[in-house]
Amino acid sequence: MQISITPESFRLKEAFTISRGSRTEARVLTVRVASGGATGWGECVPYARYGESLESVSAQIGALPRSLTRHGLQDLLPPGAARNAIDCALWDWEAKTARARVWDLARLPAPGPEITAFTLSLDTPENMRAAAARNAHRPLLKIKLGTDADMPRLEAVRAGAPKARIIVDANEGWTAEVYADLAPHLVRLGVALVEQPLPAGQDDMLAEIDRPLPVCADESCHDRASLPGLKGKYDLVNIKLDKTGGLTEALALKKQALAEGYGIMVGCMVGSSLAMAPAVLLAQGAAVTDLDGPLLLAEDRPEPLCFDEAGVHAPAAALWG
Repeated sequence: MQISITPESFRLKEAFTISRGSRTEARVLTVRVASGGATGWGECVPYARYGESLESVSAQIGALPRSLTRHGLQDLLPPGAARNAIDCALWDWEAKTARARVWDLARLPAPGPEITAFTLSLDTPENMRAAAARNAHRPLLKIKLGTDADMPRLEAVRAGAPKARIIVDANEGWTAEVYADLAPHLVRLGVALVEQPLPAGQDDMLAEIDRPLPVCADESCHDRASLPGLKGKYDLVNIKLDKTGGLTEALALKKQALAEGYGIMVGCMVGSSLAMAPAVLLAQGAAVTDLDGPLLLAEDRPEPLCFDEAGVHAPAAALWG
C-alpha cells in the first residue's frame, strides 16, 4: 500500500472564531492510499486542542507499515486525526476496489439528506444578530459562545432569527457557576441543546447540578473508551471523525452510545467536503447533524457535497466512497 500526504489549505468566507481563537483558513492533510490500481483518499484536520499539528500527524502517518489494512490500522494508531485520514482513505479504496458504495460495504442503508446546523462564530452581539438575520431561513443555527459576556450575544441571535432552532456550543468556556446561571435563560430563549459547557476533565459537576436542557459531550467524548466517564453527566455525545480516528470507530461508538441511552450528534472540524463525506453516513438518524464545514469555505473540493433545503446529501462516488 503506497501512502502519500499533502498539506492543503482552504480559505474561509470570513474569520471563524470560537472561545479558543480565530482562523481565516482551514489547514488540512489530504492522504491518499494506492494499491492494485485503485486510489482512495481521506482528509483530517489536526487540532491543537488535542496536541496535534500538521507535522505531528504527518509523522504518525509516515511511520505506518506499507502492509496496511483498515482493520489492522485500529491497533497501529490511537484515536485522532492521523488514523481518521488513513481509515477514511482505506474505506474509499475498498469501495473503489469492490466497485461498490461504502454504505454497501458497511451494510448500511443508502444515506439520505440530513438537515445540518449552520454555525455562527463568536463575535459582538451586533454582528451576531446580523449574521443570525442573514441565516434566519436556516432551520438550525449553532452559536459559538464560551465567554463571560454571552447573554447579550444569545439575546441578539434570538432576535435576529426568532424562528430558528438554536443549539449552543461553549467549547469548554464556562464554569459550573456560569452555566447554572445561564441555563434558565437558555431554556427561556428556546435553546434546544448545549454542547460541552465545562472543560473536559472538570465536568463532574454536570452530574450534580440541574440539567434543564440536554447537554452534549464534545471534548469529553473521543471514542468508546470515553463512554464510562460520561455517565450521569451528558445526554448526547458529539461524534467527530477526527476524534474517533475514522469512520470505523465512529460507527462502533455510535452503536454503543445508542445502546447506552445517549442521543447522537455528528459534528466536524472546519474542513472540506472530503472530510464531511464519511460523516454523512454516520449522521443518518442522528438527533443533531453539524456538518457545515464546507458552507464556511470560500473554496472546496471538486465534486463537493450538495447542500440544499433538504440538508446535506450523500457524497457522489467521484468525491468519496
